[in-house]
Amino acid sequence: MKIEDYALIGDCETAALVGDHGSIDWLCWPNFGSAACFASLLGTEENGFWRLAPSEPHRSSRRYLPNTLILETTYENTQGVVRILDFMPPHNSHSHLVRIVQGLRGKVPMRGELVLRFSYGSAVPWVTRTDTGIRAVAGPDAVDLHTTAPLKGERLRTMSDFEISAGEEVSFVLTYGTYGDYRENSTGNPIDGAKALQQTKDFWTDWANRCKYQGPYREEVLRSLLTLKALTFEPTGGMIAAVTTSLPEDIGGVRNWDYRYCWLRDTTFTLLALMNEGYFDEATHWMQWLRRTIAGKPDQLQIMYGVLGERILTEWEVKWLPGYENSAPVRVGNAASEQLQLDTYGEVLDAFFSMNTALDQETRSSDFALLRNLVQHLESIWHKPDEGIWEVRGGPKHFIYSKVMAWVAFDRAIRIAEQSGYDAPLDRWKKTRDVIHQEVCTRGFDQEQNSFVQHYGTTQLDASTLLLALVGFLPPEDPRIQGTIHAVERHLMQDGLVMRYDTSKTEDGFPGDEGKFLACSFWLVSNLQMIGREKDANQLFERLLSLANDVGLLSEEYDTKRHRLVGNFPQALSHIALIGAAYHLTRAKTQ
Repeated sequence: MKIEDYALIGDCETAALVGDHGSIDWLCWPNFGSAACFASLLGTEENGFWRLAPSEPHRSSRRYLPNTLILETTYENTQGVVRILDFMPPHNSHSHLVRIVQGLRGKVPMRGELVLRFSYGSAVPWVTRTDTGIRAVAGPDAVDLHTTAPLKGERLRTMSDFEISAGEEVSFVLTYGTYGDYRENSTGNPIDGAKALQQTKDFWTDWANRCKYQGPYREEVLRSLLTLKALTFEPTGGMIAAVTTSLPEDIGGVRNWDYRYCWLRDTTFTLLALMNEGYFDEATHWMQWLRRTIAGKPDQLQIMYGVLGERILTEWEVKWLPGYENSAPVRVGNAASEQLQLDTYGEVLDAFFSMNTALDQETRSSDFALLRNLVQHLESIWHKPDEGIWEVRGGPKHFIYSKVMAWVAFDRAIRIAEQSGYDAPLDRWKKTRDVIHQEVCTRGFDQEQNSFVQHYGTTQLDASTLLLALVGFLPPEDPRIQGTIHAVERHLMQDGLVMRYDTSKTEDGFPGDEGKFLACSFWLVSNLQMIGREKDANQLFERLLSLANDVGLLSEEYDTKRHRLVGNFPQALSHIALIGAAYHLTRAKTQ
């Protein structure tokens, strides 16, 4: 299946990908970063999946129930019409995956096929019968399937053949439990599918109703916000970049990375998007997570963590999985967690600046003590080369975006201190802020191309420079900003979309090519609007919206040759940039 053929369901602790053919091909339990029990997305059917659909040929259509993460798929064939509702109820003592089959017309033969394979598709569980279905156990992992439908074992698979008539309903509830649960031989009473459906609907619609955005792209913005909420790990407040690992940036290539972690950069971008639409609870929760995660030493700040704040994210290859469409290797963990990326400081400070007025005085004062330590550490390292926003593995360089975000860190710290009257070495911070600004404008701008470049000492361009005006480094009317926008259009646009940088000319440590970066393309929309090219901005925005799949989801990149989404899915940064672009276009229409 193509990446865009999948839809997302989740319970704000983990998530599953459901294909438009009725198969769940990816699920990590008990949380986003856990090993997958359905891994056929990156392998074969023997690596785990759960298909539920009519057994005879059929047509299908799908949608999310309005303002929810409940997926409704309707199947029609000569026997009749049936509907399946797939969802994961949030806020339960155990994590559940629920599939409700509803007969709408006629009498439709159905087939279910469940293949549980723990440890990224490698471990076949021991399956036994229970009063309400089956139990599958393998080491620390155990799952119960509760249903009234008939079940039988066949070729190390659990099969279910039944008929559904108009007005009938059959539920399947898959429940994950801990080793302790199964030692006690219980995960509690099975949940009621109908009650869980209503509770899940109420949870998502109540959350969606808090959205303040009322612009012309409300449906797309709200779907993006719901997706970002689904990528939030509710118990801690951490936010992951995507629910998948190793979906390739180039089909058949090796640019395959694990995105099931909390990047401080992506998270702060997410927070800014959520706060703009009135979601301050998530921001407050994340700041509590950040305080715990950073702990006591600012020089130990990492660019990413696990959802529980884990620091050790050792990268290794899953040798037994061939990869999505043979795009090997499949990686778990991420070695970039050990990189120095200076921009992280700016993004964290920008988030705290945006939240400053919404916090109580005691919390603001406590937070500023943490921020002051971060800025003081940044004073000693901002001049160093780093690996940059794109986490290149071609060696550290003086990346322009990294320096600009170091400037942002000092700028926001100064403004917080001045707003709240906190004690801080403002004269020293202002001097450092000015030094960085002058250095970037002198060493990072290529007069011949009339553009900011990727890093000091190169003429190569980088789409991250589209963020300079968005963070306030220079105003959009500055000729250097306008020159950069024009240069990006001339040299980094292919087939109407934006590349991060030219991979054929940049030593990034990765062999091969990649798709066009969707977030960068949305950044260009915002820039075009800011410099008055509203028609061009709207045309590009509409083109980008057309690349989302049928339920409004985007991956990291788009392959314009194959006309396919590529990269991990759904991608937080793409949806964040969509919200930002919609905000800029809407603001232009209302001014």
